[in-house]
Amino acid sequence: MNVQSTPRWDRETTLVSQLAAAASLFSFLFYFRHSDLLLYGDAVAHINIARRVIDSRTPELLQLGTVWLPLPHLLMVPFLLSDTAWQTGIAGAIPSMCAYVFGTAGIFRLVRGALRSQAQPDFAGRTMAWFAAAVYAANPNLLYMQTTAMTEVLYLALFIWAVVHLSEFARSATARDVAKQQQASLANQDDSPASLTKCGWCLAGACLTRYDGWFLAMALGVAATWIVIASRQKILRRSLVKFLVLAVAAPVLWLGYNTIIYRNPLEFANGPYSARAIEQQKTALSKTAPHPGWHNLRVSFTYFLKAAEGNVALGNLQKIWLRVAAIGAILAMNKRRWPLLVLILPVAFYTLSLAFGSVPIYLPDWWPFSYYNVRFGLELLPAYAVMLALMVHAFFIRAPKRSFKAALVLGGVIFVAASYGFVWKAQPICYHEAWVDSRTRIAFEAALASTLLKLPHDSDLLMYLGDHVGALQDAGIPLRRTINEGNHRPWKRPSDSEGLWERALADPQKYVDYVIAIDDDPVATEVYRRDLASMVVVETTGQPVATIYWTHRNR
Repeated sequence: MNVQSTPRWDRETTLVSQLAAAASLFSFLFYFRHSDLLLYGDAVAHINIARRVIDSRTPELLQLGTVWLPLPHLLMVPFLLSDTAWQTGIAGAIPSMCAYVFGTAGIFRLVRGALRSQAQPDFAGRTMAWFAAAVYAANPNLLYMQTTAMTEVLYLALFIWAVVHLSEFARSATARDVAKQQQASLANQDDSPASLTKCGWCLAGACLTRYDGWFLAMALGVAATWIVIASRQKILRRSLVKFLVLAVAAPVLWLGYNTIIYRNPLEFANGPYSARAIEQQKTALSKTAPHPGWHNLRVSFTYFLKAAEGNVALGNLQKIWLRVAAIGAILAMNKRRWPLLVLILPVAFYTLSLAFGSVPIYLPDWWPFSYYNVRFGLELLPAYAVMLALMVHAFFIRAPKRSFKAALVLGGVIFVAASYGFVWKAQPICYHEAWVDSRTRIAFEAALASTLLKLPHDSDLLMYLGDHVGALQDAGIPLRRTINEGNHRPWKRPSDSEGLWERALADPQKYVDYVIAIDDDPVATEVYRRDLASMVVVETTGQPVATIYWTHRNR
């Protein structure tokens, strides 16, 4: 039987990418117009970590720090050469928007490849591929997140393409003999051992984007090893070795970086700025359980699923999505489609993270009745999109008439449109989370920025940037005008007595013109010991008080 070959990036995939790019740009313009790109405090922090690499008293890669992985920040750096892109948040949006487009194309290719059939026309598989890509791309929460500097959208793109290449490799490796393997390669030119190497590169990127990627790398490492062993093809062993090297390279690199720079390979996990340290501080202040699901797998599982449901629908429609995903997972349990089950891995990762890590999720309907990390539920969106397509496909290929097939697709479209429509009406939960958590912070940073703009433009400032660097960003004050916690040598433990940051804290009159102390931050703690003149106090509701001191420095 003659099978027409498929280009690696064919016209259909190109069209999907173009439509996704249009949706991305439209969403960006909408949120940019409403000044919503920097609602997330973490988005502001991500942009300014990247900015410090090129704009600092000590500009260098060490400004990337340790808690957050470096790839998202490195991708922003070229765009942060523009002050306008820095202040508006555009520099952080561009990598996320590109990732959104590639993620959508990845969903299309993943479903089309999994549902491809050599025994009949490929119309059903192509139709479901378009449907799955639309479900993914049209998600209201994803459309907002891809306009921000947050890391979720970039990770999702790398996650999806890792599964794409693993799926293509699995289909190639399970061919029973050389003739069938050659025939399979005609149907999809990427079904080859090279796909495993590409999967490894995607995993390396994912491991340098979010720690979810480390869990993914372990799971895919086991899966790839099992595929090679089961295939009994010695030629694949070299590809497996290359894949495993790529899969572990990024975590090893990051552990090595932390060991050399911070003298602690797990500095990102247990250091003073880690999620664990922050959670312990909150627990000490509140004197309650750290967060829902702490040391309880069942509660952790429930909270994550609830967050995932909230990212696709509201009310009773949430349970329908959950049942659809379960049916799709059952349909994926066959020799050709099983790699699609990898898309469900976030359930395991976040259940374990909530129970035994320091990763809380707060939901508005459940205790403690607030918003925190609800966006983590977006990690299950690829699974929802693909599993829904599998379920519709199962009925589609069995429908006796074209009218029934059309009705099935239309029903799926109506279900998704209704789900997303209610989400838009109530506001996407990721957007609402960012908006709720940003109201007092943005008001405070705007007030502080307007005050800082009144200071002489050539003055030097001492300021801790960990919490409210957005004030400098809002005012357009270059970070190199400040001495901050990034201006020291982190390998000097327990402190760097010769570091610029430490010296300025000890004797601010010698190094800066003004000191910005925000209650309880390191600058405020030190400045109380100095004889400085208080100039201005900035105070807003729901935020700590900022005091600006004049040092009377003699230049």
